[in-house]
This record gives sequence, C-alpha cells and structure tokens, in this order.
Amino acid sequence: MIAVDHVAELAPHVGEELGVSDWVLLDEEAIASFGKVTGDTHWVHMDADRARRETPFGSSIAHGFFILSLVTGLSGQCYAVRNASRWMNYGVDRVRFTAVVAAGSRLRLRLKLLELEPAKAGTRLRFGCTLELEGSERPAAVCEWICIAYEGEG
Repeated sequence: MIAVDHVAELAPHVGEELGVSDWVLLDEEAIASFGKVTGDTHWVHMDADRARRETPFGSSIAHGFFILSLVTGLSGQCYAVRNASRWMNYGVDRVRFTAVVAAGSRLRLRLKLLELEPAKAGTRLRFGCTLELEGSERPAAVCEWICIAYEGEG
C-alpha cells in the first residue's frame, strides 16, 4: 500500500502497482444479497441447489457487477491520499469478466496507477484493476477504473 498527503505525490508512481488488497470471500449469502438489492435474481446466482444440478460450476455464481463493485472498497487497502476531501467515480473502461466466480471463492484487488491528470476541479486518476481469483490462473475480472480526487473544499 502506498499513502501520500496529496494526489500530486502519486505522479512518480504512474505505471506502478500501488498495492494488493486482502482476500474477500464471496459466499452464497453475499451473492444472494447483491441479487436482491439489484433485482438480478437469475437462478444461477440465487438458487445454489439448482446451480449445482444444472451447471458445471458446482454452486451458484457471483454476478459480474458484484465483482466489479468490489473495486472501490478494496482500493482503500491499496492506496490512500490523506488530504483528499472527496472522491467521485467517473467511469470504468475495458471491463472484462474473465473467469466464473463460484460461491465460496475469494477475490483480491491488484491496483496499478495508469494515469494521473489534472481536471477542472480535481485530479483524474486512471487505475488498472485486476480482481484475482484465488487458485485460478485467470483473474475474475479486469478493468480500467477512473475517478476524480478533490482536495480542499472545492
């Protein structure tokens, strides 16, 4: 993990890995909760018994967007900017879900700083995100995440 006082102090780290998060468990309960909240209640996510019977995965599987939603929270274990007053998600590019994540699997985030650019009222950061799937050669997902960091009251 890298920690700095100001966003600009991350500039020398463009092109570098900032950190790797702890492993997080995606169990059936978490997957079902995500499905209920988002309305994506397809049986492959919500019905573990049926998923065991009718799929090659051996259990229910995590939603791709559930996996993607972990990026923001896990990134806090990879880097910190102490004087950032707020952050805004700007978007996600090049999203790929590259492996099935069965219930009971563990993921972690590997975060690389790809770009840092002054924006109108803050600094735009582009991160390379790899959500590693424990025990798999393939990651669960990869993407480029863009956010804007603000310092001060502006």
